[in-house]
Amino acid sequence: MSLLQEAIIYLVAAIIAVPISKRLGFGSVLGYLAAGIIIGPFGLRFIRDPEHILHFAELGVVFLLFIIGLELQPSRLWVLRRMVFGLGSAQVGLSAIVIGLLAWTYGFTPTAAAVSGLILALSSTAFVLQLLAEKKQLTTVHGRAAFSILLFQDLAVIPLIALLPLIGSGTSGESQFDPLMVGISLASIAGLIIGGHFLLRPLLRIVAHSKLPELFTATALLVVIGAALFMQFAGMSMVLGAFIAGMLLADSEYRHELEADLAPFKGLLLGLFFIAVGMSVNIGLLLEEPKTILLFVVGLMAAKAIVLYPLAKAFGLCNTKGALSLAAVLSQGGEFAFVLFAVVAREQIIDTTQIDRLILAVAVSMLLTPVIYLIIEYVTGRMGEKDDAEYDEMEDVGNAVIIAGFGRIGQIIGRLLRIKGQSFTALEIDSSQVDVIRRYGSKVYFGDAGRLDLLRAAGADRAKLLVLAIDDVEASVKTVETVIRHFPHLNIVARARNRRHAHKLMDLGITHIFRETLLSSLAMSERVLEMLGFDQEEIRRVIDTFAERDKRLLDEQHAIHHDEERLIQSAKDTARELESLLRNDSRD
Repeated sequence: MSLLQEAIIYLVAAIIAVPISKRLGFGSVLGYLAAGIIIGPFGLRFIRDPEHILHFAELGVVFLLFIIGLELQPSRLWVLRRMVFGLGSAQVGLSAIVIGLLAWTYGFTPTAAAVSGLILALSSTAFVLQLLAEKKQLTTVHGRAAFSILLFQDLAVIPLIALLPLIGSGTSGESQFDPLMVGISLASIAGLIIGGHFLLRPLLRIVAHSKLPELFTATALLVVIGAALFMQFAGMSMVLGAFIAGMLLADSEYRHELEADLAPFKGLLLGLFFIAVGMSVNIGLLLEEPKTILLFVVGLMAAKAIVLYPLAKAFGLCNTKGALSLAAVLSQGGEFAFVLFAVVAREQIIDTTQIDRLILAVAVSMLLTPVIYLIIEYVTGRMGEKDDAEYDEMEDVGNAVIIAGFGRIGQIIGRLLRIKGQSFTALEIDSSQVDVIRRYGSKVYFGDAGRLDLLRAAGADRAKLLVLAIDDVEASVKTVETVIRHFPHLNIVARARNRRHAHKLMDLGITHIFRETLLSSLAMSERVLEMLGFDQEEIRRVIDTFAERDKRLLDEQHAIHHDEERLIQSAKDTARELESLLRNDSRD
């Protein structure tokens, strides 16, 4: 069968199975798995050898780890440090111990039991986040706790991928420690970090200046695949290279553009990966050993739930309903189990038959999670349990004013509005800033004001005025573009960092623009002239004349601001004209 014929089969299977799975509430991951099972060698046998496509589809996991790296901004990790590193590490560690003990009791070797415990302690990031998003529970306490745990699990995957080959060397009787290989690995990681730090941003800046979207997308693909192959050539996992590249760009101005460009590739390739995994799932084993597989599934889900429920209580995060919901939603195995068990099989750490059973147990646990979650919701609802208090719930959606950017300028505007009894909704993308502001008792919501869904949640469709106080020029312009396109009724009062920023806002039709340094510079100039003994009336005339001519110059230069030479000449001419005018006034 040709590659194009196989591609048609994959696409048709996904288009049929995924929407049905989502309609039934099982999410897209199970849809892809089901599609793979149906068309694979244990189903209708349209595809008889899933291995050849599985290696290509692993690029989906590579892209997923790159995007996870993009999300790991140091400031965001610091704000969530207690939940990510405290709750997350406790969940992984305790779950691994409990599952490992169960596996050892069943007859696994100590090494196989420990490895199985670590892998099965991980839950499905894609599956859980999608399930909670569909139920609009990501902002609940148990939703935020689930996100933090999943974030730590995603971080834990990286050292696991690196350690499994070393464990495999030990179990096969080969040398467990090769100083040369360890040195090459460390040097490769250091080389990628140092080279990426100095090369990635300049490269992306050059490509961005070309203003060719397809070239930027090609460069993004080159960065991810290049970093992945660099790590592979060094004898390590491709996903480690992609993850490091993502983290290097987490604080860059290109983060959102990279994520947007790569999201379709990640989604398609990750879907193909799940289809390939589904084709590899030994359904015949479920029919041959139903009791054994059921024992594995119950042991896995019960062990993780038993760990998660008291942890949620111990960290003071959830009431009974929230703790039960957290235990239910994270009780399944994760998609990285398929990746990690493939490494385990290659390194011969666990018997192939046991690996088939474990992979099947993970797939079945994912299938059962939505059902169990629905049961938990029904039972706790009948018990009269209330939902958890929510983080960042948009309570003030009826406010007439939205402040986008709650830094120095946004906070002053907010304080004055509050003094006059005018309520507002404040949005701020810097999570560390949000944390500081909240500690001082002010209400502000974390999020990118340029996102359409966040603006809708903030009540932009019913607000009257948007105060644009965002410091970053690109983010400011992006927010204005979104508002104009989707909320044209909103009046915008904008802060501009400089003349170039002001001209970009004027290009979009914004008329109420305030340059952040102009008024303070004029006020300081007035005080300096006073201290030098100049007449107050003369000072006021100079300041007013300068402000009026500067405003006129800003309007005049707007028409030519893309022509740097004419812009410079215009500024020189106006400066000479203004100096001449003010000198003549002083003589009079």
